[in-house]
Amino acid sequence: MMTRSPQGRTNRLTRPSIAVAAAVAVTAGVVAAAPGAETAEPTPKLSLIAASTSVTLDSWKEDPGVYLDLGTYLTSENGAFELKVTRKSYKDPVVASQVFRNGKKTTTKALPAGLVKDFSGLPDFAQIKLTDAAGKTVLSQTEAFCPNNASGRVRPDAPAKSKYPQSCPVNPFTLGSVWGVENGWASNTYAGYYSKPVQLAAGKYTAKINVTKKYRDLFGIANQTRTVKVTVRERSWEEPPPVPAGSRSAASAHQGHGANGGHEGHGKAAAPAAPSAHAHGAPARTEAPAARTTGAGSTFNVGHGPYPPAPAALPWALKKESLQREAFSAAKAGDGAGQTDGSRQAPGVKPNAKRPTGKAVVPDVPKPDLRSLPAYGITVSDGYQEVPGKDYLAFSANVWNAGPAKLVVDGFRSPGKELMDAYQYFYDAAGKQVGYTPTGTMEWDPRPGHEHWHFTDFASYRLLKADQKESVRSGKEAFCLANTDAVDYTVKNANWHPDNTDLSTACGQENSISVREVLDVGSGDTYTQDLPGQSFDITDLPNGTYYIQVLANPENRLKETNHNNNSALRKVVLGGKKGARTVKVPAHHLVNAN
Repeated sequence: MMTRSPQGRTNRLTRPSIAVAAAVAVTAGVVAAAPGAETAEPTPKLSLIAASTSVTLDSWKEDPGVYLDLGTYLTSENGAFELKVTRKSYKDPVVASQVFRNGKKTTTKALPAGLVKDFSGLPDFAQIKLTDAAGKTVLSQTEAFCPNNASGRVRPDAPAKSKYPQSCPVNPFTLGSVWGVENGWASNTYAGYYSKPVQLAAGKYTAKINVTKKYRDLFGIANQTRTVKVTVRERSWEEPPPVPAGSRSAASAHQGHGANGGHEGHGKAAAPAAPSAHAHGAPARTEAPAARTTGAGSTFNVGHGPYPPAPAALPWALKKESLQREAFSAAKAGDGAGQTDGSRQAPGVKPNAKRPTGKAVVPDVPKPDLRSLPAYGITVSDGYQEVPGKDYLAFSANVWNAGPAKLVVDGFRSPGKELMDAYQYFYDAAGKQVGYTPTGTMEWDPRPGHEHWHFTDFASYRLLKADQKESVRSGKEAFCLANTDAVDYTVKNANWHPDNTDLSTACGQENSISVREVLDVGSGDTYTQDLPGQSFDITDLPNGTYYIQVLANPENRLKETNHNNNSALRKVVLGGKKGARTVKVPAHHLVNAN
């Protein structure tokens, strides 16, 4: 059974090993490309490199374990390394193909069946062997590789920005993804929070890292083992952080920057948000490692998913607990020239300066196509309320946009009014706004853990009986739209770098006069229904088979290309006794995830 959402878990902070962000910008010339190599052959040349010959990793007394971020990267020269990963339906397996681009010509090559099982990356890609000071092997394991990991340029004439997404999606109902290492770039092979920490005593070690043979043969990667000296040091949260020689103290390093205001999300308790990429401090402790989760990007969306989204290989969540616990490294974080560490938050989009005027019209132009994913993260809870004998069915639900146009909704507030008037906009192929229509309202949700503007009637959640007639309806029907999950980046017009990826940029403030909420093509928005009124009260329901229905656009207020694909059902079987109910979640075709 899936663990509770971040609202229900204890937010116990820990740290992965923090690779110095500057190491991503590997010295130009480490991987040299021959003159004219880019036009000679479209097949990319892949190499494994080590950004440094030595790393220092921390094991914390309060939460022992070492994250093996050894600073190894896969580089791509002579063209980008690109993979397209899809499945036709949940009845079909996940398949992958390699994409080759040579000018306007694009070709693909199917990769072996069964190579990938899901959308989280290439399994068993890197082989890691660790020996202690006496030469004894203390660890030998493989790790998966997401080509969209934290990355940076390896030569100055490489593209300034990578066109590929920032992470690999791991929503169990993902339909399509694109992975890639940009031409002249390098991507961290470390599996990040998708891997488990290893138990290592403080001391000196030698790590040997190589790409496993099946991938060397498949992609023509040289058999080159990289050696990295590893120092494991034991630390305590109660100890003051070390201050690197020549740097300012932790406190002085942050004077003048101000505290980063936390953004409260959708759950029971507020959680600190990731600071701006401009907060040039030292990486601090990040959120505790969580199970696999959403993959739209490095965002912190409390309440939008069963877990906080996993950070990139270089931690994006540079969070503060106190000045005494911040400065674990003097490296600056954030996206910049030759560096993409995943700490960036996508900016929010601005609404039109004025509410629309003139006659409302719905033109014949591309429109969004809202679709629902089957519910997941399904569990029985007490709603976090001390009410003896109460049982609730909690779950996560996602509505996504299959395109070919993004959903754009503006809210405008009349002075003194509690509700905003909402409008849906329409655009032509050139991106020019050519129409609009009123589409309901937006309301301010003042509850702790929410505190943002919700667009009403975006989705509806219902628990249906075995005959698929309604039994219980969730009280949750108003939503702040955010692009939390990359559901299918292979659909037409999919945006691999969407805005509005986190609540702090998407949902406005209490005193906002207007707000814009967007659901981009290829992305979806996951909400966790785990509080009474949102989850289903099953206290008095008889045991048996039910279906969780996720229904997008239930009143058809939003204009879409297709209103016939808005519903998704997930079968559940309730059991147990009142006060101690149970739930079994059968596999949904080939997707065996509750």
